[in-house]
Amino acid sequence: MSLVTFKDLCVDATDAAAMGEFWARTLGLRAEPLDGGDVVLRDPGPDPVPERTVWVNTVPEAKTVKHRVHPDVRARSLDDFPDRPRLSEPGRFHYTTLADPEGGELCVFTDDDVPGYRLKDVVVDCTDYPVVAEFWYGLLGGDLTWDDHEGGAYAYLDRGAGVPFESFDFVPVPEPKTVKNRWHWDVTLNAGVTLDDLVARGARVLRPQDDEIGWTVVADPEGNEFCVFQP
Repeated sequence: MSLVTFKDLCVDATDAAAMGEFWARTLGLRAEPLDGGDVVLRDPGPDPVPERTVWVNTVPEAKTVKHRVHPDVRARSLDDFPDRPRLSEPGRFHYTTLADPEGGELCVFTDDDVPGYRLKDVVVDCTDYPVVAEFWYGLLGGDLTWDDHEGGAYAYLDRGAGVPFESFDFVPVPEPKTVKNRWHWDVTLNAGVTLDDLVARGARVLRPQDDEIGWTVVADPEGNEFCVFQP
């Protein structure tokens, strides 16, 4: 039984228009400019899937460190990204790491059979990945798998409530989180669940809902921000 349901993704950008255009093309979504300069990406199908929504939010600060959270995407070829810097050599891994227009990392998995919605996974760097993985398993439910192979140990969460992509991946890194994440996700409390239930699981409230925002900003045990909406 999950405590929350996945709602949507958000990414910070200094140039929301450029980032929105890139991520709409990369993910197979439709970009819609908003008043104030932000952009929302929506499923372009005849029956849009709300959970595939991505909000591109304008912020003043530029990227300064490796992203703590990044997306994995599917593509037929790296030729789909002709102007994107390559941060890893093709063939070194089973994916290739590229940079988006603001230097943010994304991993591209090439495949002949690519779905319309091309987000594959959301990857979270962790200093203590079992703690973070168990936290999100406790909130979203689904199937949590521990993987210990030649390339290293990590955990992945499949079939979390409302999650419209393959998995959340929790991978170990040596460096702690130092700045606000540029990618985060929003969740909605399930019926009968309160913020206190999330706090009891290890969440920390960063900013309560107030007259300016209609949600509560919360952090997981390693400080990864997420926004919580009431049902």
